[in-house]
Amino acid sequence: MDPDLLSIENLSVVIRRPGREVAALSDVTLRVGRGEVVGLVGESGGGKSMVARSIVGLLPGGSHATGAVRFEGDDVLRMDDDALRRHRGHGAAICFQNPRGALSPTRTVGRQLTDRLITHQRLTETEARRAAEEQFAAVGIRSPRRRLGAYPHELSGGMAQRVMISLATGCAPGLLIADEPTTGLDVTLTREILRQFRHAADTDGRGVLLISHDLASVADVCDRVVVLYAGTVVESGPAARVLGRPAHPYTRALLRSVPDVDGRAVVATPGAMPLLKAAPRECPFAPRCAHATAECSVDRPLPTPVPGATDEWSLACFHPRTDELAFEEPAATPARATAAERAVLEVDDAHVVYRSRFGKGGHAALRGVSLRVAAGETLGVVGESGCGKSTLAKLLLGLVPAARGDVRVAGSRMSDLRGRELRRLRTRVQMVFQDPIGSLSPRRTVAEAIAEPLRALGLPAAQRAERVAAVADRLKIDRSMLARHPHELSGGQAQRVCIARALAGEPDVLVFDEPTSALDVTVQAQILDVIADVVRDPSRGSVFISHDLATVRGFADRVIVLYLGRIVEEGPVEEVFGRPRHPYTRALLSSAPSLGSGFSGPKVTLTEDLDDTEAAATGCPLAARCPFAADRCRTEEQQLRPHGTAQVACWRVPEIPDLLKGSDIRV
Repeated sequence: MDPDLLSIENLSVVIRRPGREVAALSDVTLRVGRGEVVGLVGESGGGKSMVARSIVGLLPGGSHATGAVRFEGDDVLRMDDDALRRHRGHGAAICFQNPRGALSPTRTVGRQLTDRLITHQRLTETEARRAAEEQFAAVGIRSPRRRLGAYPHELSGGMAQRVMISLATGCAPGLLIADEPTTGLDVTLTREILRQFRHAADTDGRGVLLISHDLASVADVCDRVVVLYAGTVVESGPAARVLGRPAHPYTRALLRSVPDVDGRAVVATPGAMPLLKAAPRECPFAPRCAHATAECSVDRPLPTPVPGATDEWSLACFHPRTDELAFEEPAATPARATAAERAVLEVDDAHVVYRSRFGKGGHAALRGVSLRVAAGETLGVVGESGCGKSTLAKLLLGLVPAARGDVRVAGSRMSDLRGRELRRLRTRVQMVFQDPIGSLSPRRTVAEAIAEPLRALGLPAAQRAERVAAVADRLKIDRSMLARHPHELSGGQAQRVCIARALAGEPDVLVFDEPTSALDVTVQAQILDVIADVVRDPSRGSVFISHDLATVRGFADRVIVLYLGRIVEEGPVEEVFGRPRHPYTRALLSSAPSLGSGFSGPKVTLTEDLDDTEAAATGCPLAARCPFAADRCRTEEQQLRPHGTAQVACWRVPEIPDLLKGSDIRV
């Protein structure tokens, strides 16, 4: 392994704008070798993306960089335009966080890749198309020839990310930079995408810099980890050591903020990362650190080897922690409502069909879904992308009609109401969206956004102001923020505003649609604390939709598992996650990354993409992907049947424990 593929030495970046100066990076030193995957972790605003931009020479306007960014011995900071163009094509390439945003919506993905190959590798049109087809196949895109003619909006999130990897690797770069490549992806797609980066290092000999706030995924694939805080490196070393027995208080705080599928408690770290105007002279983490002393506030610790470490494990701390990281046990959950008590939400045999553009045919997004949420109860909804979770949320809010079946909110049937009565009923169900900034109007202040459902209820201005102030105080939103606009808020602040808006109208049901997937781990932990307080209210029910199984386990009383619009398993969350009976549930839990013990027992791994399967008109929808499928599975529709305190749509449940004995199963 050549340690000199990428060597960053004392990199500092200051961004100067009129009336404002930000020290984005301060004395950052790290390296990436060939065939090595290095993780770069930390909170949003810590400088991770600025490191990536420095490597490819794409620093923002007004930036002043010092130090060195050496790629194969050449300093990127001192390259001329021609050298930078060659470096970006063959030296280093970036896989961006939002693949659909990075891909042109007006050109097919095949054309975008072939243009890159023609420009940088001097291939003919025919050669480039053949090479593009091979690239798509290499990253696991099935039917690659057909996919070359697809537009970005026709691809799932996982497929679009694979296309992004193809664009990055098409010119055979030595270094692949992945900037939050799995944000918003479900557990099975996350596992597959990370496998692609590990393959790039192991098979192709590339160096990989993986930027992520998903620490469990980083632990699975990275050789070494670098932890950034406020633009400074606070700890770096082998992944097993840094994430297994961290020495810096900040690294330990990050790990305690991560929910885990084993059900351990999440500990939120108070405060937020500072925005520095100059390189810090003291420890930047001191105001949030429980171990800080007067020394930490007057002097900045420099990176030094961890005492007793024999490998390249270093940290910048005057008070390194040598004890084993202890996690809190989950707090005892108070008794909540049961299904026998007052129902605030009922869905009975709901079917949702999206008609085709010209009225012929259509796509059945939900097939016979029935559920019940009692007051004081939280129902979790899990499944892969494309399984109908978001459609279910839209159905509950009345944004899509049911082709068949009923939806009742607080006893009122939604399909029986029209006009004003229907609008008032819709205010009884409120949504907290995945993207907090995108769900707030940029023209309205925070106070106006929170008051939105109150205007729909016809409350006078004085009552609206009183209610807004009360809900802001409950969610610890400083009243000075009520006059701000969304662009002036951080991600965590914006999500608090969205939760406040949902609560303002005192709804009967709250629907949380991936409320923390766009947040980093410490902000996520703070928001999860807020949500935990909200869902304890015994007068309302909650529906928590997420692909993050660990988060669902920490919140839900019951959980339903959706696959291609059908419920395949449901029951108490501890029963379903502790003793999964359906092969699909077991496969989801097997794919969930974990920093702890994770899912125990035989594992089932889904290797065929959901994109490549279709829901059969009859039979079990998982039959095409299931190792236990028999002819009966393909011809007989599976109904939910009781097994213990859960219900499972699989006739082979009694046989599966014996079929799983001996080894893990790969689907």
